[in-house]
Amino acid sequence: MRNLILILLFIVSQTFSQQTNSGRILLENNIKETMQKEAPAENYLHQVKQDKKKNAGLAILYSLILPGMGELYADGYSSGKYFTIAEVSLWGAYWGVNQYANWNKDRYKSFAAALGSADVQGKEDNYFATIGEYMNVKDYNNDQALSREFKKMYNEKTYYWEWDTNEHRKNYRNMWVTSEQAFNSLRFVVGAMLLNRVASAINAARLVSAYNKRQAENIDWSLSFGVEQKPTLPASLTINFSKGL
Repeated sequence: MRNLILILLFIVSQTFSQQTNSGRILLENNIKETMQKEAPAENYLHQVKQDKKKNAGLAILYSLILPGMGELYADGYSSGKYFTIAEVSLWGAYWGVNQYANWNKDRYKSFAAALGSADVQGKEDNYFATIGEYMNVKDYNNDQALSREFKKMYNEKTYYWEWDTNEHRKNYRNMWVTSEQAFNSLRFVVGAMLLNRVASAINAARLVSAYNKRQAENIDWSLSFGVEQKPTLPASLTINFSKGL
């Protein structure tokens, strides 16, 4: 009986030893496989780069809308500010000249109504030019009849005027001329605005070209960092610097 018990204990111990060794070998194999297959890394990338190239078309468009803005877009507002200052000045000049021209227009109309007995309501511009050249509507119609320009003759009731003195007619004529000259000056101001825009657009395109050329010559730095996670090891942080021409 004693020998039987010893035999059973020996068999049980051998079986347990084999199972233990098999479990240990299996665990070692699993660890090796896990080490070989790393978990996907969670990578985060941040690149410190120079600005992208500028678009010359956009720079031209900005300058056409508001002179100087194309240069601002091209990082060259040191020269673009002069186009902006010129634009503001031209708008100020336009407003001032327009106010002056309209002031003189109201002035000569009031003068004609008061001293020329003219009905200025609803009259076209040619009427105000004409009454400064003739003492009255009859003199004007007679002149047109002699020239056989009957279609240009005025209705003496609706287009009536008669200056009390020739001096007043001359004064009116001077006011009318001053107003017309001011209105004509507005065309030169508008022309200067257009020229300012064209010059700003050309300058902006030139600055964009120079900017892009500098960008091509600059070194492009890149900074990247990532987090690698492994099942059997602590997470690790990696940081890489790189540069390229």
